Amino acid sequence: MKRILVWDVPTRVFHWLFALSFTGAYLTAESERYRDIHVVLGYTLLGLIAFRLLWGFVGTRYAKFRSFWFKPSEIITYSLSLLKGKPQQYVGHNPAGSVAIWLLLALGILSGMTGVILFQDIGGDVMEGLHEVTSEAMLALVFIHIAGVVVSSIMHHENLVRSMVTGFKFAQPSEGIRRSYRWLGVIMLVGVVTFWVDYSATGLITTSETVAQAGHHRHD
Repeated sequence: MKRILVWDVPTRVFHWLFALSFTGAYLTAESERYRDIHVVLGYTLLGLIAFRLLWGFVGTRYAKFRSFWFKPSEIITYSLSLLKGKPQQYVGHNPAGSVAIWLLLALGILSGMTGVILFQDIGGDVMEGLHEVTSEAMLALVFIHIAGVVVSSIMHHENLVRSMVTGFKFAQPSEGIRRSYRWLGVIMLVGVVTFWVDYSATGLITTSETVAQAGHHRHD
């Protein structure tokens, strides 16, 4: 057993930016004052998911969808082994974790798309209700996912959170990936930050123009 690279940099950047974007979007959902922040984080979430869908086909070994596509029987067997306290160890995503990932991606797409439609003033109360339900479902799933990570970390005697930060786990040398694609992770991070800054600047300009116009009308 040696320290091997399992999670490439783009996968890790996606994971933490996804968590940050969803948390920020959820916390700003009910505030008109932070509406722009909510919108930009929603768009970020959709952009990240689009990347992840692509990376699931062309990415590294454990980032590919085929590495965590499990049969229902495998998911049930693993879940039962968790209850017995003797779960099988996986280098990449385990069957229970894979379910959370698929659901988070699906709910993320649904929440983001309903948000975009609402932003265009389409759908009314029905679309708003769907957007809220999917967002609440995502929040519940996030808590379940966190609990699962804690339980798995204890049972497998490995820090799964740390591995998603460093990218490393302890396993057989032959099971590691060869490339981290650090350059792509940097491009992702710079791209997202640039989008945030550009959107914020545009929003400030729009707000200033609106205020100026309002003042001009009052003067007239």
